[in-house]
Amino acid sequence: MDNSYSLVILALIFCPILVRAQSFDFAYNGFNNSNIIRDGIAIINPNGALKLTNRSQNVIGHAFHPNPVPIFNSSTKNVTSFSTYFVFAIVSLEKTSGGFGFAFTLSPSPGFPGAKGAHFLGVVNSSNDGNDTNHIFMVEFDTVDGHDEGVDTGGNQIGINRNGMRHITSESADYYNNATSETKPVDLQNRESIQAWIDYDGMSKVVNVTISPIKVPKPIIPLISRDVDLSPVLKETTYAGFSAATGDKASSHYILGWSFRLNGAADPLDLEKLPVAPPEVVTSSKNSHLKRALIGTFCSVVILLLGAFYIYRRMRQHEVLEDWELDCPHRFRFRDLYKATKGFKESELIGVGGFGAVYKGVLPTNGAEVAVKKISSNSLQGIREFAAEIESLGRLRHKHLINLQGWCKNKNDLLLVYDFVPNGSLDSLLYRQKRDIVLTWEQRFNIIKGIAAGLLYLHEEWEQVVIHRDVKSSNVLIDGEMNGRLGDFGLARLYDHGKNSHTTNVVGTIGYIAPELTRTGKASTSTDVYAYGVLLLEVASGRPPIVYEPGKGALVLADWVIECLQLGNILDAVDQRLNSVYVDKEVQMILRLGLVCSHPRPEARPTMRQVMKYLNGDESLPVFEQQLSCIGSGRVDEITAKFLEVFSTDTINISHRSLSVGQTSSSSLHSGR
Repeated sequence: MDNSYSLVILALIFCPILVRAQSFDFAYNGFNNSNIIRDGIAIINPNGALKLTNRSQNVIGHAFHPNPVPIFNSSTKNVTSFSTYFVFAIVSLEKTSGGFGFAFTLSPSPGFPGAKGAHFLGVVNSSNDGNDTNHIFMVEFDTVDGHDEGVDTGGNQIGINRNGMRHITSESADYYNNATSETKPVDLQNRESIQAWIDYDGMSKVVNVTISPIKVPKPIIPLISRDVDLSPVLKETTYAGFSAATGDKASSHYILGWSFRLNGAADPLDLEKLPVAPPEVVTSSKNSHLKRALIGTFCSVVILLLGAFYIYRRMRQHEVLEDWELDCPHRFRFRDLYKATKGFKESELIGVGGFGAVYKGVLPTNGAEVAVKKISSNSLQGIREFAAEIESLGRLRHKHLINLQGWCKNKNDLLLVYDFVPNGSLDSLLYRQKRDIVLTWEQRFNIIKGIAAGLLYLHEEWEQVVIHRDVKSSNVLIDGEMNGRLGDFGLARLYDHGKNSHTTNVVGTIGYIAPELTRTGKASTSTDVYAYGVLLLEVASGRPPIVYEPGKGALVLADWVIECLQLGNILDAVDQRLNSVYVDKEVQMILRLGLVCSHPRPEARPTMRQVMKYLNGDESLPVFEQQLSCIGSGRVDEITAKFLEVFSTDTINISHRSLSVGQTSSSSLHSGR
């Protein structure tokens, strides 16, 4: 009997621990040197303030923590408790009313494609507003009322929403005085810093929202407390972030600090060290003293201005802006990039690709590390066409892609600014290890899963279909956490979902080109899958796709793996440097999946969505032994065969320099540009 009671007591003690979800937290005391994902016109001010929008009309700004939140409790399959705390400021022009507001969001991806501004706050649009398939939870901070009412009026309220702009509940922006329990109003757009807390209890399914001025501690009584079950709203992959928008009225929306935690209170912020939102004022022209001072100094200053202008025109980094550049967001000034790369100094050179040189840079505005690709062209029209394409691709945002931060033109040079990735390219880690470091199987498996997720986003999850057309190990970059990120979109093409690609030029890299490209020249998502299959074999075996040995001809990696499979020794194809430290089932699955993805017949290849199911273990890879054994050595396409024939001597030099932004080897075919 005593033993029975003891077991009951132990169960009561440890049960809460067993059902608790994994821990997850982050904190930003200002946003300098952060890797936060930004979209739209969102920028980080030099003082560290995250500026979601400026006072331009009809603009949108987004910002997200880069890693997804494990929001579901693995035991109960319900949304776990979470708490977030942030400090914000909304600044309108002095003596004017601004708009429209911002929202804290939990969403299935770090972005809201197709979203509109004004009352939609950059989260949804008129066609998907309120759809259950949005899977969005948001707490909005409104400064303009009138959604679906036809007339805009002044607003100063906070609301809780699911999947759209209709409030579950809302309250005027007030806070409770802890001493008297009376409410006091808070003006959301008075430029002062304001604290906000959003707490969700996963057990009772209650959302609490609390605000207070910067110098007032968190009120005991929340402004809003409402029963909301978030389990049917959110998805397992959930990103936390902010969205702000303007319309015909505009304000600057700032996030000054932010913390978040699962299963506990969000960390406090260091309020003394947080940045402050600057005022927005109109310079007055009525000050007579200022007029007299300007007139008195004009004659002496004008000569200096003319001289400075002449010198500036002669400076190397001088730039003339054209109409197409002014219309493109994410544009950097040349002088900032020139300073960031120390004048494009050779010591900052980190690689040379097919379209130009790549330099490491540190932005003088916020200290962030970036990679700057300098593309030279003799055709100004070609630069304009390339810029139009980049303007679309620049909106791609995924944790397993090298994100394009922006660009700039100086004369005939187009400068592309990318995320800086410190660990170089995958091929450099596979073939040119530093200090005898060998990628573990766990690291390799994580990298190829990440690249598969990035390709799935390009093929199916973005607003248009994007064909990369140059998937290869040298275009896979490894970040500081050893995650794979696909880069170099110089050959990419995009088209609308439900339509066919009209690309008819053969481009890519020898060894990764699908056989049907040599016959039709038509790239598709299936040709990307083929190259990904070659990449799988490459990562598992530690060998390049094709090796040419004088006297032996072309040694094709896929043929060798098939030979091992036919002999019943497929594990002989595994990289010997792993010293047999790997999961047998995973390695065999990757090798077989690589063969299926790189099948000569496109109809036999899976989609990237099917590939993700195999990699995640949601589905078992079917047995393709008989089908794969019939392939033989017919994988060397016509282009590869002719290439190897022409360059059978040592006349080709393939660079192995490690890059921090997508690299195109000298074996790439660029006839399609």
